[in-house]
Amino acid sequence: MTTKLLMDTLVRDRIIADPDLLLEDQDIMRALVAANEKSMGGNIVDLRGIAMERLESRLDRLEDTHRSVIAAAYENLAGTNQVHRAVLRLMDATRFETFLRDLAGDVADTLRVDVMRLVLESESDGSDPAIRQLGEVLSVGKPGFCDSYISRDRDIPVRAVTLRQVQTHGEEVYGDKADYVRSEACLKLDLGTGRLPGMLVMGSEDPHLFTPQQGTDLLTFFAGVFERSMRRWLSAGT
Repeated sequence: MTTKLLMDTLVRDRIIADPDLLLEDQDIMRALVAANEKSMGGNIVDLRGIAMERLESRLDRLEDTHRSVIAAAYENLAGTNQVHRAVLRLMDATRFETFLRDLAGDVADTLRVDVMRLVLESESDGSDPAIRQLGEVLSVGKPGFCDSYISRDRDIPVRAVTLRQVQTHGEEVYGDKADYVRSEACLKLDLGTGRLPGMLVMGSEDPHLFTPQQGTDLLTFFAGVFERSMRRWLSAGT
């Protein structure tokens, strides 16, 4: 009596030669488990099948977590590269006017923000022609303006970096572009002993670019570099 083979000989030989190929294919294993359960009937509880389903569910969750971690790592690396390129661009300037122009141009583009503003506190009202000549990227506020802007006049601690979503806000900083800003990063600047503080503000039309839930390590680093650059320019001007 001869036995009729139910499977193609080549396929059968391949499976026998390397069964791991079959075991590692999740779709095939699911089909085999389903066929096994069907052959057993609906009144029999297959504990092995239940355990396998749970393991598959755990594996799917682990794979999702793995993908999320990889995506977050790539996003963090991309952010780090952006900040490093922006820092190098700041260091290229040989004149303060160029420094400010790059800040509103190449640096803002590198960081992918729509508006960049530098605010310096001063006893003057900012009407000095020399200040106006530096362009709209630089504005002057009265002493205490930076803390008031960052805290929105609330009695709360002022952090070095504040990220938030905004709307119809910041006309005194953004001017006619305030209507388009939907999120912003406020970086408070320590400009050295004997000088009033300053503030670097980044505004974006994207309401999700800056949110309170995001980390601030990279922007804190950028603010530290910017502070040191500003101290150098201010010292050179005195």
